[in-house]
Amino acid sequence: MTDTLRTVPAAVRVLAPRRERRAAAAVPRPVVPTSAWLPTAPCSPQVCVASARSLAAVPRAALRLGALLVTLAVGIALLPVFGAVPAARRDPLIRAWSRAVVRAGGVRTRVTGAAAPHGGLLLVANHISWLDIPLLAAVRPARMLAKAEIRRWPVAGALTARSGALFIERDRLRALPHTVARIAGALRSGAAVVAFPEGSTWCGRAQGPFRRAVFQAALDAGVPVQPVRLHYRLEGGPASTAPAFVGEDSLLSSLWRVVTARHLVAEVEILPEIPAGAHPDRRALARAAQPQPAGAELARAHAALAGKPTLIA
Repeated sequence: MTDTLRTVPAAVRVLAPRRERRAAAAVPRPVVPTSAWLPTAPCSPQVCVASARSLAAVPRAALRLGALLVTLAVGIALLPVFGAVPAARRDPLIRAWSRAVVRAGGVRTRVTGAAAPHGGLLLVANHISWLDIPLLAAVRPARMLAKAEIRRWPVAGALTARSGALFIERDRLRALPHTVARIAGALRSGAAVVAFPEGSTWCGRAQGPFRRAVFQAALDAGVPVQPVRLHYRLEGGPASTAPAFVGEDSLLSSLWRVVTARHLVAEVEILPEIPAGAHPDRRALARAAQPQPAGAELARAHAALAGKPTLIA
C-alpha cells in the first residue's frame, strides 16, 4: 500500500453549497501515486471493506488475537532453529506453522492444486490481505518479495526480515534493475520466490493488472512461474472483504476485522505452472500468469462502488 494524497475537486469546494460539500467530503477521494511507477488501487476501507460490529464477538475475537500473536511469536523464536534443519524437514514445518497462523485467526483454508516442491520457482498471486503471506507459505515455503516499509511493522516486520525476504524500495525507479537481478539470482539458486505483481492490495472483489518487472527475473533465471488465485468468502456464502488490508487501513484494524469475522474461509487455487520459455517476453508472461477475479459480477459491483474502471476480463 502506498502513501496517499486525497483531494476534493476545486469546483466542488468553490461552488457547492455547504450540504453538498459535506456529502462530497464523506465520499472516499481518489488515490494519487507518490511516484510515477508506484501502482495504486481504488479500494478503501470506507467503500470496499465489510466488518462485524457485534459486541458479542469481542471475547472470541480477543482469544483469537491472542492465539494469533502467540503463534507468530513462536514462529519468530524458532526461525534460527528452522535455519539449521535440512530443507526436506524444514519445509513441512514451515507449511504447518503457516497453516496454524491462519487457523489461529479463525480462518479456514481450502487449497486446490499443488506447487512444484523443489527447484527455482516464481509464485505470483493477487494481493488482498496480510493473510496472503502465510497462505502462500503453506503452499510452498519461499523468499518473499516485500516492500521496504514492512521492516517497520511490529511483529510482522521482524518475522518477514528473518525469513529471508527480498526487500524492495518501490519509490526508487533506479533500484529496479538491481532488484530484478537479486530475484533472478535467488531463483537460479533453486529457491522459490513469492511476489504480488499488482504491487498494491485490492479488496478481493476485483484486481489490478500484473506489473511486468518481476517476470523478467523468471525469464532471466530460466525458471517456471506458478500462478495462484486467492479468494476469501464466508462459509457457504458470498465473498467477504473483511480480510482486506487496503488504502489507509492500519494493520491493527485489519487484524481485528479478521478475528471478529465468523465462518471466514480462504480459498487458495494453485493454477497450472507456466514452464520456462513458454512466453517470449515479460509482457506476455505477466498476462498469462494473471489470475482472473472470482466472478465478473463481483468485479462490476466493485467498479460501481469505487467509481473507477475495474479489470474483469
